[in-house]
Amino acid sequence: MCMGCASPVRLTAEFWVAAYLARLGAAGIPAVVAAKGDPTAGAVLVRVSPLDGTGTLYQRRFDLRSGTREWAVLADGTEAEIDASVAAQRRFDRDLWVVDVEDPRGRHLLDEEGLSE
Repeated sequence: MCMGCASPVRLTAEFWVAAYLARLGAAGIPAVVAAKGDPTAGAVLVRVSPLDGTGTLYQRRFDLRSGTREWAVLADGTEAEIDASVAAQRRFDRDLWVVDVEDPRGRHLLDEEGLSE
């Protein structure tokens, strides 16, 4: 939090995505930006593939009860189902970022400190 600020400082979407890719890279988890969104305020989807024909799509949401941001499953199923969900979201929000994570163990690091903010 910055001195004198009433609320926490928010990272730009582009900065968050770059930091996320760096953290994944340091853990040896391959990931790429599949779609670039608005550099400042675009929402981010994370598509995780364990390379077995299935996947999980995560979206960051605001939890009204706790007042925090958290990652929630938006879709879970076959790669085709995940792709269809991403396409539907992109039609609705052209400023959306999509990060593809490919890890046989399904690791995504979204539950680690600093990635939910």
